[in-house]
Amino acid sequence: MRPFTYERAADPAAAAKAAAQNPDARFLAGGTNLLDLMKLGIERPGHLIDVARLPLAAIEDTADGGLRLGAMTTNSTVAGDPRVRARYPVLAHALLAGASPQLRNKATTGGNLVQRTRCLYFYDPSKPCNKRDPGAGCSALGGLNRGSAILGQSEHCVAANPSDMAVALQVLDASVETVGADGATRSIAIDDLHRLPGDTPHIETSLKPGELITAVVLPPPPEGPQAYRKARDRASYAGGLASVALAGGRVALGAVSLKPWRARKAEAALAAGATPAEAAEAELAPARSQGGNDFKINLTRRLMAAVIQTGKA
Repeated sequence: MRPFTYERAADPAAAAKAAAQNPDARFLAGGTNLLDLMKLGIERPGHLIDVARLPLAAIEDTADGGLRLGAMTTNSTVAGDPRVRARYPVLAHALLAGASPQLRNKATTGGNLVQRTRCLYFYDPSKPCNKRDPGAGCSALGGLNRGSAILGQSEHCVAANPSDMAVALQVLDASVETVGADGATRSIAIDDLHRLPGDTPHIETSLKPGELITAVVLPPPPEGPQAYRKARDRASYAGGLASVALAGGRVALGAVSLKPWRARKAEAALAAGATPAEAAEAELAPARSQGGNDFKINLTRRLMAAVIQTGKA
C-alpha cells in the first residue's frame, strides 16, 4: 500500500477547495471502485478527502414534481425509494441490475457517475493503456476486446462505460449539480457530463479540477412506458455487454460506448414512424467492432428492438 494522507471534509465547498489545491487528491465516498483501483496500483492518490459524511444523502421532491437525489444516497436507497419506484421505474430497474446487493449498499449516487471503466487492460498496469498513461497506446485494439465499445470509440480508446444508473438518467433527461473550488455551484445536463475518448481518453468527464457532484436532479417523469434491460454473461458479479433504457419516446444504450449513449437517431426514426427494428438499425449503422466484440452489434440491435417493442405493447 502506498502512503497517503486523509481528511474528513467539513462541507462540500471545503471538499472541492481541498481537492483543487491538491491535484493528487481523490474524493472518497462509498469506495467501491476507488479502493479496488488503489489496491491494484491503478489509482495512486496522495491524499483522500472523505465526503461520505457530508449532508448530501436526502431524496427530496422538487417544486416542479421531480426528485433531487443527494450525491451520498446509496444505490440501494434510491432503488428502494417508493417515489423512484412509482415515478422513475427505469432508474430503479437500472440500479438493481448493477453490481451486487453488497456493493449497492455502499455505492453512492455521485460515485456511480464517475466510476472508471472495467476494460481488462485498464485494470492491468503491465499493459499499455491511454487512460492510465496518456500516449502509451490502447492494448484492447488488438487484444481481448469482447466488452469494448462499438459506438463513439477512437483510435486511442475503445473502453466502455460501466454505469447502469447513468443510462437510465439519460432517458430521464436528468442533470447533475456540483460545487467548485470557489464555492460556486452549477448544473450539468447528464448528456454533457461524460466525454467520448477522442485523443484524450484519460479525461472522462466535464468536471473541473476539484469539482464535486452534490446531487442528481430528475425532472418530472416523462409520459409513456419506462423499461430497462441488460444483457450480461451471468446474473451477478458480471458487467454488462449491452443495456437499453426506455422512457417515453427516449432511448439510451449502456456498455456500448465510453459514455452512456443517448440513441437520438433511433428516437428520430421512431418519431417518423419507423418500426423498432428499423430504429435500432438507424442507431447502429455507424457501429464498429474490434473483432472480439463483433457479436455486440447484433446483440444491441436485438435488445433495442425488443425493449422498444415492449414500450409499444
